Amino acid sequence: MPANALAVSPVADLATLPDPAAQKAAVANLGIADQSLTPRHGCKGPGAAAWLESFGLPIPPQPNSWLPVDGGGLIARLGFTEFLVEGPATLIARLASTPRSAGVYPVLRQDVALLMGGAKLDELLRQTCNVNFRPLDLAARPVVLTSMVGVGVTVIPEFRNGQPAVRIWCDGSYGHYLWETLLDIAVELGGGAVAPHSFN
Repeated sequence: MPANALAVSPVADLATLPDPAAQKAAVANLGIADQSLTPRHGCKGPGAAAWLESFGLPIPPQPNSWLPVDGGGLIARLGFTEFLVEGPATLIARLASTPRSAGVYPVLRQDVALLMGGAKLDELLRQTCNVNFRPLDLAARPVVLTSMVGVGVTVIPEFRNGQPAVRIWCDGSYGHYLWETLLDIAVELGGGAVAPHSFN
């Protein structure tokens, strides 16, 4: 990855990584990874679902749910008419460059995007968030809009390598605070910063 691309991440100056052995140990307990450079696109409006379907994208049938996208990535339905698409750069480039239909409005997505997971994830969530993720039916692919350490976040809970994990998005201006706060807690729980591929 070119160095100038890394500067796009709102937490690039904070998300330094320890050596691979330390990352492997950290991710078992509670790893936190910066995924802010993953290409994404947002749109909303009464015509948004049909416009996205014209690209061959699946549309989550229910608000606050998500579906996988061919080639990697996801499409999340945030309410009735707002969508977040994250995935292959070619797909996101097509969405960004294609004229929008009537009733489709762009939503700027300059998010901090984090991936957290490990055996002690639930302990962190209980300290930082007012939503109990444990009873959620992950087969329904829920999207949770909530607050974490006082920051409005969008969260997708899932499992990775048999361990609980969450993907988190928030406004980029809160990135430093959210990263530093969650990383401090992760370190206290025996985890730390890791590369995103550590969860594969």
